[in-house]
Amino acid sequence: MISLKKYLDSASTGLVMDGEPDEGTLLPVTIAAYRSALIQMGNCSQDACPALGDELKRGLEKLEESLSTEISCKAIEATEEGVQQELRDWGMRTARHYRQKAGEVKDLLIVMARTAESVGERDQRCAGQFDEVTSRLRGIASLEDLSQIRASIERSAADLKNSIDRMTEEGKAAIKELRAEVSNYQVRLEEAEHIASRDALTGLGSRLWVEGQIEHRIESGAKLCVGIIDIDAFKRVNDEHGHLVGDELLKQFAAELKSACRSTDLIGRWGGDEFIILLDCEMTKARGKIDRLREWICGSYSVHGRSGATKLKVQASIGVAEYMPGEAMKELIDRADAAMYEHKVASRADGAGQTR
Repeated sequence: MISLKKYLDSASTGLVMDGEPDEGTLLPVTIAAYRSALIQMGNCSQDACPALGDELKRGLEKLEESLSTEISCKAIEATEEGVQQELRDWGMRTARHYRQKAGEVKDLLIVMARTAESVGERDQRCAGQFDEVTSRLRGIASLEDLSQIRASIERSAADLKNSIDRMTEEGKAAIKELRAEVSNYQVRLEEAEHIASRDALTGLGSRLWVEGQIEHRIESGAKLCVGIIDIDAFKRVNDEHGHLVGDELLKQFAAELKSACRSTDLIGRWGGDEFIILLDCEMTKARGKIDRLREWICGSYSVHGRSGATKLKVQASIGVAEYMPGEAMKELIDRADAAMYEHKVASRADGAGQTR
C-alpha cells in the first residue's frame, strides 16, 4: 500500500515527482484511491472469511471515513497505523477461527476412530466367546451320557444367547453414541456452511456461493441468464451520509430485490453495491423479468442515519447476459457486467440531456 505520509512530507517541502501533477491535483486523487482501497479490502475480507470478515470491514470503514474529515500528515500516519493494527488483529482472529474449525474436524475423526476401535474390541471378545462355545459343542460328540449331552447343549446355548445379547446391546450403545456425536458435528457443519454461503450484511447469497450455483447450471446444461445490478451513485451516499447509512441502504435494497424475485430465482451480493441474479430461462423472458425488477427496486428509500431519517432517491443499472454453450463462467459474467455499464452510461447521458 502506498505511503501517503511520505507523499505529504515530500509535497510539503515542494518536491514533486517527475511527470506527476502538482499537489493540488494529485492529493485528492491519491486520497480517493487510498480510501477506495480500504473499502475494497473490507469487501474482500468477507469473501476470505465470512464468519469474521464483517469485523474487519467495519474497522476499515471507520478509518476510511476519518480521511473524509481531516487530511494531514498526522491523520495519515494514524490511519496507516490503524490499518496495520486492524489487519494484524483480524489475521490472528481468522487464524484462531480456522484452527478451531480444524480442531472440530479432528475431534470428529477421533470419535469415529474410537468407535471403530471399540466395535473391533467387542467383536474380538464375541469371537472368543463363540470359539469357546464351538469347542464345547465339539466336545459333546465325545459324551456318552444323554443327560450330560443335554446339559452341555443347554449351557452352550445359554452362553451363546448371552454373547449375542451382550454384543447387540454394546452395538446399540456404540451406534447411539456415534449418532449423537455425528449429529452434533453435523449441526456445526451446517451452521458453518450457512455462514459461508450468506453475505454477512444483506443475508443474500455470497459471491462464492453464487459462483458455485453458476458452475452447477453450466455443467447441467440448463438455460441460464445472469443479471448484474449496480446502485447508481452509491459512493455519493457513503461520502455524504456515512457508511452506516450506506450499509442500511444496501440491506433495504437487498430486501426489495429479494421480494421482487420468485423463490426459484437465485440472488446474491456480488461485491460492494453490486448484486447478481440467476434466472433459469432464455433472454426473452429474462428481459421481461428484469424490466419488472427495475421498476420495483428503483425509487425512494427512507434510511436512518446520524441525523435521523434520510430520504434517498435510488436508481440502478442492470445488465443481462444469456449463457452460450462452451462459454466459461467468467466470460458470461463479463458480458453481463459490460451490459450493465452500457446501461449506466446511457442513463447518465439521458439524465444530462434532460437537465439541459
